Amino acid sequence: QVQLVESGGGLVQPGGSLRLSCAASRSIFNIYAMGWYRQAPGKQRELVATISNDGSTNYADSVKGRFTISRDNAKNTVYLQMNSLKPEDTAVYSCNADVRVGVDGYIYWGQGTQVTVSS
Repeated sequence: QVQLVESGGGLVQPGGSLRLSCAASRSIFNIYAMGWYRQAPGKQRELVATISNDGSTNYADSVKGRFTISRDNAKNTVYLQMNSLKPEDTAVYSCNADVRVGVDGYIYWGQGTQVTVSS
């Protein structure tokens, strides 16, 4: 089992930057993949970015070139650097962990952090 705690959200003007952090309660070294998702009011949750334990990354088309996901295994933390923010990036951002144990998979979620992009 793993607990995830997000931080770094807040209010930022369009064109600004934020860095979100997702701190895990245990080592993330062997976690299969970790990711960031977001949910805006009245919309379904959507994938933002994922990073696998081999370092490979995947991004939603809407954030490519603006957002960067990274992981620091020594700190058990995954980051989401968000640049050139737009009002449509406003959402609750949640971190998740995809943990594989043999043939079984387990998904864990953090509580989320609010990001608001507004002038």
